[in-house]
Amino acid sequence: MLVYPGTDHEKHGVVVEDFADTAGKAVEIGGHTIVEAARRWAVALDDGGLVFVDDDSLAAEPTS
Repeated sequence: MLVYPGTDHEKHGVVVEDFADTAGKAVEIGGHTIVEAARRWAVALDDGGLVFVDDDSLAAEPTS
């Protein structure tokens, strides 16, 4: 998978978890957002990192 495809932050990795419907919702108190919704995908990066992203930050790697 490509994470952040087409940007200066593009990385390669493997999806290790799909949180789907359990990703959660944003929390608002008194009209102020306290925390945004959790991201859907956990991706282990080839460089050893781990990121949590939504669909718009992922793309399949092109095949040769």
